[in-house]
Amino acid sequence: MGHADGHAHGTPMPRLLPWPSPDGNPCYLVTDDDGSYVSRLADELEATQLATGTEVLGLARMVLDDPASPYTEVRYAGLRLAECLTDALRVAESRGMRSPRTRP
Repeated sequence: MGHADGHAHGTPMPRLLPWPSPDGNPCYLVTDDDGSYVSRLADELEATQLATGTEVLGLARMVLDDPASPYTEVRYAGLRLAECLTDALRVAESRGMRSPRTRP
């Protein structure tokens, strides 16, 4: 039977990593050491992805707010925003999987 935090018999929950496998599938890390090399690398990449998303959003707003922006610039902004949203959703999912679960 599992505990309230989702761990069963001391087995750590897998962490969804902020990068896909070479074939596009999710990658997971199973460790009870949040300070491991791969954990720290994942933390750093998540922070970079979120910062990049903020920057891309600001730049995209300038393009999208200008009705004279060329189609290619608007399309490029949309593609970059989709990439950043994909990253942000993966970070949110990973953090949600690691947050403690409370019972009602």
